[in-house]
Amino acid sequence: MLLVNFLIVVFLILLNGFFAMSELAVVSSRRGKLQQMANNGSQGAARALKLVDDPTSFLSTVQVGITLVGIFAGAFGASAFSGPLADVLVTMPVIGPYSQGAAFAIVVVVITYLSLILGELVPKRFALNHSEGIASFVAPFMLLLARIGAPVVWFLRISTETVSRLVGISTSSENSVTEEEVKAMIAEGTQSGVFEPKERELIEGVLRIADRTARSVMVPRPDVYWISIDDEQTSILDEIHASGHSRFPVSGEEVDDIIGVVQAKDLLEQIRLTGAIDIKTALREPLYVNETMPVLKLLDRFQNASTHMAIVLDEYGTFEGVVTPTDILASIAGALPEGTDEEHGVTQRADGSYLVDAGMTADNVERLIPGLVFPRERDYETFAGFILDCFGHIPDVGETMDYSDWRFEVVDLDGRRIDKVLATFIGTRNAESETAE
Repeated sequence: MLLVNFLIVVFLILLNGFFAMSELAVVSSRRGKLQQMANNGSQGAARALKLVDDPTSFLSTVQVGITLVGIFAGAFGASAFSGPLADVLVTMPVIGPYSQGAAFAIVVVVITYLSLILGELVPKRFALNHSEGIASFVAPFMLLLARIGAPVVWFLRISTETVSRLVGISTSSENSVTEEEVKAMIAEGTQSGVFEPKERELIEGVLRIADRTARSVMVPRPDVYWISIDDEQTSILDEIHASGHSRFPVSGEEVDDIIGVVQAKDLLEQIRLTGAIDIKTALREPLYVNETMPVLKLLDRFQNASTHMAIVLDEYGTFEGVVTPTDILASIAGALPEGTDEEHGVTQRADGSYLVDAGMTADNVERLIPGLVFPRERDYETFAGFILDCFGHIPDVGETMDYSDWRFEVVDLDGRRIDKVLATFIGTRNAESETAE
């Protein structure tokens, strides 16, 4: 009889483990993996998705099962074993007078230990290692159990929502995935070898692009190569040769009067056929965009436009710069070198400092210089804008300022425009001086 009672207690503990394993397997399952399994024909995965979509009903069912099984295991075990064990302990000289209490305590400790090992820890570890597979396996049984216990689950759900409202907890389900969570998953995937580091950079670049505007990716006006409608053929060819670009905005009498876009190949084809350039014949309708246009919307405009060069204007219609699909790609993947003599935007020197092209975007500088982090809330797009924001005025060559653990020195100006900045990490130096003091 004791053997039968022991087997009943073990069965109840294992049943508790089944409920605990089912709960953790479903909760820790990746919805995308379950969806993929369901698309491949797994009925269990399809049912597991129903549990994921209705966690309140599922968790209530599991908690009812765990609570009832735990109560039954404890009550039955104490009733079945404390008496026989007390009969054994009563013969012992020291424990004899306390045999009933000692027997009850021993039975409770043993059942609690077995419940923790066989009913909680081992099943949950197994569930973590095989989440989707276990969730698919237990889903049919859990759905059936939920239907059977629907009245109890309904009552528990109402009770839970009532208490939640009383203590100020929202009862609405918010399952939206944030950008930070996606980045965390990508970082975890990179550490585990699922993604290559370069793949991580590209994915994060795509995520960043949704928050950027045309102004943040454009080639600013001072860096734009353009052609005047009145330029001589020799001047036009010199401009094409010097820039190495394939598209050029064409201005009228004033620079702000952009009347169209020409492609270098069209002009060169004219020379091949006629020996002369006719700008007006080669002109293409420009794509005008506002500087605040989101980059994703700009991509849509490019897909429907015949000219893949956008003329960026500010709110007053002033020419601010140009954007091409290549500029958008560069904002995602980093600047693409156009020749062997092209200077890199960030160059690390022998002493560990960085010589930075101030015209680079703040995001690209942050990506290329380890440990440098700019404020998330900012009103500038380029590294030069950051420097100006910190100084509060147009600095002279040689002026320095400290930001966080970095010191920035303006080493070159192009007129009133900041061209090159030297960035030096001083965090360790600051820490050493503080220690010395």
